[in-house]
Amino acid sequence: MELAVIGSGQTLSVSDAVFGREFSEDLVHQVVVAYRNAGRAGTKAQLTRSEVSGTTKKFKKQKGGGARHGDYRAPIFVGGGVSFAAKPRSFAQKVNRKMYRAAVAAIISELNRQGRLKVVDAFDVAEPKTKALVAKLAEMQAERPLIVSEEPSDALYLAARNIPYVQVRDAQTIDPVALVGAGTVIMTAESVKKIEEWLA
Repeated sequence: MELAVIGSGQTLSVSDAVFGREFSEDLVHQVVVAYRNAGRAGTKAQLTRSEVSGTTKKFKKQKGGGARHGDYRAPIFVGGGVSFAAKPRSFAQKVNRKMYRAAVAAIISELNRQGRLKVVDAFDVAEPKTKALVAKLAEMQAERPLIVSEEPSDALYLAARNIPYVQVRDAQTIDPVALVGAGTVIMTAESVKKIEEWLA
């Protein structure tokens, strides 16, 4: 498969297995959900009836007072315990390496088919100015771009950090959530080769 390199008039030869893979919605969904869940702290905690501090003394007599009750720590009272209290737990889901790489390849292939993957020789700005980067992205008609470079410069990071929905990553740190959320993915030719080696 050949990818056109914007601005140079040349093409880049890449593997069909990585950039022409069939899209599997189920696989991509599973990997994206697992990736997002891995970032959840899972530290939510509530107190059950037995854990709430307070007396267990019966606060009124058994008969003659309407509804019968034992103590004020019951869930129906303000300050009482929670019926089905949340406890700290892990949200991690098992995704093996082969599935993860296949999902990333499927996403990149789909971006390529939809014309949302743009390959350039190099992508950088001369100085850390947001205005310069905005003009460059507008010229490329890139909406919500993910910029992937082999070694992004500090100037590029600084220029991009104040623009909403613009992400800058190096080739080693791309992930399925960033790829799925991007409107356009701009990759340098060198990063394309690194990603191809990783996913091959």
